Amino acid sequence: MAKMSMSVRIRLSTMMFLQYMLIAVWFVQLTAYVKKLGMGGLEMALIGSSMALGCLASPLIGMFADRNFASQKMLAALNLATCVLLLLSTQVTAPFPLFLLLLAAMLCYMPTWGLTSSIAMSHSPSEKFPQIRVFGSIGWVAAGLFSIVAQKVWGAVIDGTAIPLYCGAGVALAGGVFALLLPHTPPPAKGQKTSIVDVMGLRSLALMKDWHFAVLVLGYLIATIPFSAHWTYGAAFLEAKAFKYLTVTMNWGQFVEMFLMLLVPVAIARVGLKWTMVVGLLALLVRYGAYALGNNYSVDALYYTAILVHGVIFGFFYVGAQIYVDRKAPKEMKAQAQGLLFLIFGVGLLVGNFVNGWLIAANTVTEGAEKIINWQPMWIASTIISAALLVLFALLFRDPVAAKGAEGPKVEEEEVEMTPGPTPPAGN
Repeated sequence: MAKMSMSVRIRLSTMMFLQYMLIAVWFVQLTAYVKKLGMGGLEMALIGSSMALGCLASPLIGMFADRNFASQKMLAALNLATCVLLLLSTQVTAPFPLFLLLLAAMLCYMPTWGLTSSIAMSHSPSEKFPQIRVFGSIGWVAAGLFSIVAQKVWGAVIDGTAIPLYCGAGVALAGGVFALLLPHTPPPAKGQKTSIVDVMGLRSLALMKDWHFAVLVLGYLIATIPFSAHWTYGAAFLEAKAFKYLTVTMNWGQFVEMFLMLLVPVAIARVGLKWTMVVGLLALLVRYGAYALGNNYSVDALYYTAILVHGVIFGFFYVGAQIYVDRKAPKEMKAQAQGLLFLIFGVGLLVGNFVNGWLIAANTVTEGAEKIINWQPMWIASTIISAALLVLFALLFRDPVAAKGAEGPKVEEEEVEMTPGPTPPAGN
């Protein structure tokens, strides 16, 4: 590929910045807003699952875009549609209509993760992609500034209100207009015939005949169930604990992630891929143990601990899983296998949202007009699941590729950089 011009680099970096700010500015505090509307645990689970359902369907929309439209035009259309849907959602307070609008917004938004990566990699040398993608993490962190600016400059408290949805619509509008200024990126798979089975990564299920691959996929699914307790309900919990600036507080995890991600190739080189992933699961256990202890003893420092370990969880376990799958899958099935992980993440998030939503609903009492939630059962359950998964994964999983001498430091660094993560979540 020819050398990337500074103009192209700036445009691609700005694209990433806007695209990840778009979701972070409103979704992080969504359950706090829903709770303020008087909705219970199962209603929060339904609305919070809009992202998970968007994850499940986005490969299909992505396939359609890959084969029919220039990527930058598709990105513009999806962002503008997201803008309209978020604006409409500000006018709705009933649970089911709000869910339908946010689901439609997520069906438009989630495919943009793949589109932005495709656009960036089409116009930048491979070694420069991580330097462009990191602006997505910066945009995620910068989203938290909205609440601070609103409070300090205008004296407005926006957490727990519909204002973040307006902010999301504004960023979506900016992202949609800006997409039209991006370099032309023709449909990368125009004319190709691919079935839904291929796009969803389901053909790669054949790889689960290998015991260790099956353990990894199952562990990935189970890990996402407690992961959703923080991802979906963390803001509502902190709001109940009288925390302010929910978006910026939750985004401290992504801020730390930007730096810890650089340690992933070092960890793999030193201790191997398996134990790198085990460290990620240990951080998952630390998160929910910290939430449970903090809630029991009212120690705010433990809540910050739970937030700050996000980078270890996402980088060491989730990105580690992608690296393993990329190495294990045959060349003709690598993309499908990564699609399978994306699908599994959505399923795990969906299951976790409703399991945790049920726990919240079962431990909610009404005092006057206010609903009081006992959060401890959710944190205890997440801690137990994380502990069991940590032990079982350490005992049952092995990286056969490492035994064949395929785990050199140089290879890992390249693999880590060029394997985009499926979640904001986390790390978006």
